[in-house]
Amino acid sequence: MTPETTVSLHPYFKPHEGRLDEFIAGMAAFVERTSSEEGVLFYDFTVSGDGIVFCREAYVGGEGALAHLGNVDDLLKGALEISDLIRLEVHGAAAELDKMREPLAELPVDWFVLETGLVK
Repeated sequence: MTPETTVSLHPYFKPHEGRLDEFIAGMAAFVERTSSEEGVLFYDFTVSGDGIVFCREAYVGGEGALAHLGNVDDLLKGALEISDLIRLEVHGAAAELDKMREPLAELPVDWFVLETGLVK
């Protein structure tokens, strides 16, 4: 894994009123499905005190990130029936992000281009 090939996705969800527990219950299906992906580097969920759900995830290249989105498409559609996607950031090297721009053109993505980094 190098900064030049790592792509991280940063989706923030706001579950609809009274649906946070249901959203949290559905997280296990995402984790289980993602666990079989070859390109996943890490994948987990965090929840803020005000009920915002964040999925912390990274993949090997734009291909790995796109493969993940295809793999969980049905789960994501279900999650979006009970929540709103309030922010979506995609971070990575320009060449990797360019692979994703057209496939994600319909989403409200904030693109963050890598300038420098360190992996230990």
